[in-house]
Amino acid sequence: VLFEEVQEAYTTQICSCCGEITSSSTDLGIREWECMSCGTAHDRDINSALNILALGHKRLAVGIILF
Repeated sequence: VLFEEVQEAYTTQICSCCGEITSSSTDLGIREWECMSCGTAHDRDINSALNILALGHKRLAVGIILF
């Protein structure tokens, strides 16, 4: 079993579709927001989970050597 810790800072503010950081969702009381760049509607927790998953996959991929 492999465990990789990722930094979750700003994962609620980064659009999981286009990667843009938005300043409109900095208030933790805002549960849903729309990306100003691509227009995607986000649930704050689901968006954060998708970003953390992508970070984990990215870190794991660095250690994979394909021949």
